[in-house]
Amino acid sequence: MPIINIKVSAVKSPELIGRIADLVMDKTIGILGKKRDLIAIAIDFVDPDCWIVGGASLSAQGKHSVYLDIKVSDETNTKDEKAAYIAEVFAGFGALLGELHEESYIYVDDVRAAAYGYGGRTQEYRYQHRLA
Repeated sequence: MPIINIKVSAVKSPELIGRIADLVMDKTIGILGKKRDLIAIAIDFVDPDCWIVGGASLSAQGKHSVYLDIKVSDETNTKDEKAAYIAEVFAGFGALLGELHEESYIYVDDVRAAAYGYGGRTQEYRYQHRLA
């Protein structure tokens, strides 16, 4: 059910794709309590020369960055869970990539259940009809 969009300033490789997917999957299941088979992840790689922070490229600064946007149904996670998720995902990307620029973003987007869904049904419909 959550869709996770990730932009990462790194060179694309099958190994890094797998490590990013594992990191994000594990944190999404372990902290936010989402079901593995309903998590979708899309990863885009951005050349560090093309990612500019404060007027300078990340490659010039010798740093990496990440932007992660996860959409979850509103009222399914607490403030504490979201704060822990943001902190642990940030730390995890730091461990994977090396020094992260502070201007790296993890965004937990609480989406109204009546305006969000998959398989042609809203989360509100699934809740009302107790569908998985």
